[in-house]
Amino acid sequence: MSEWQADTRQVADPFGEQAPLALSRSHVVMGACVDFLSDSEALLALADAAYAALPARACQGPPLTVELRLGTGGANFDGEPPVARMLGGAGLLGAVMDADNLALVNVAAGRAVVQVSPALLRWPYHLRYELIEFAVFTLVCRARGLAALHAGCVGLDGQGVLLMGASGAGKSTLALQLMGLGLAFLTEDATFVDPVTLQAVGVPNFVHLRFDAAQWLQDDGLRARLAAAPVIRRRSGVEKHELDLRGGWAPLAAGPLRLRHLVFASAEPAEGGPLLQPLSAAETARRLRLSQPYAAGQPGWLSLVGACEQVHGWALRRGGHPRDGAQAVRSLLTG
Repeated sequence: MSEWQADTRQVADPFGEQAPLALSRSHVVMGACVDFLSDSEALLALADAAYAALPARACQGPPLTVELRLGTGGANFDGEPPVARMLGGAGLLGAVMDADNLALVNVAAGRAVVQVSPALLRWPYHLRYELIEFAVFTLVCRARGLAALHAGCVGLDGQGVLLMGASGAGKSTLALQLMGLGLAFLTEDATFVDPVTLQAVGVPNFVHLRFDAAQWLQDDGLRARLAAAPVIRRRSGVEKHELDLRGGWAPLAAGPLRLRHLVFASAEPAEGGPLLQPLSAAETARRLRLSQPYAAGQPGWLSLVGACEQVHGWALRRGGHPRDGAQAVRSLLTG
């Protein structure tokens, strides 16, 4: 008998597989029914914070399961928790902060587990964003064969505009201004696209805005709502307001959006010229590939690029006011 066999023989449940998960919650996320099972109300509350009160949608495909497990050990963090590192192999995908805080996704089984230490509960944004949302997005994206894009998306009458650009290009402020012009918000920076039909889905829950974004808002009520929003701190050290768009006050996309335009925003000023400049199909494909290194390595990439030949690509330069850019983008769906 090996040492491992001798050790495990003395413990009825050495992996904690039989630990009861008596609490549950179900949410529809990007058209998939996701069942959350947990032994912690605090962890379920974080799932609710991300996925409750979204626009109602019908479920597609079999239900998926995410287990949220709270451990009893683990060291306290000296400052922020460790940055999650990605891993994969043997049909599993994972994000690991340390030995006590990790997420593992088994796409074939339609299941994921997020293991959390009590210390990480004191960092709810990192826990939700880097482990829980990682598990859910990865599971749903892979199960439905979607391309995961680092991009925002807004739309009108079921037609969508994909918003891409480097950090600091003003995509979040642009999205907020577009909502003020009546466009429906789908997602801020994580859009999932069917590589054949170009139907885009996402989670219309939050938009994250720098503190100076309030100066561009003309609506006093929205300015007050932004000032009252909680502040999150990114890994880069940048602090932003996390504005919750749910509750019926903001126009949210009720379903998928069919992509019609790809907009690449930049901080370059227009300097009197047109804000929107059309791109050739070749230049659109080049910019898409450069802006999406992860998606470019996935199996559906060539199908996605081929489908994008049917849409229009645009470079968006910065105007004197974010509303100028928003009006230019809106014209793509109304002109």
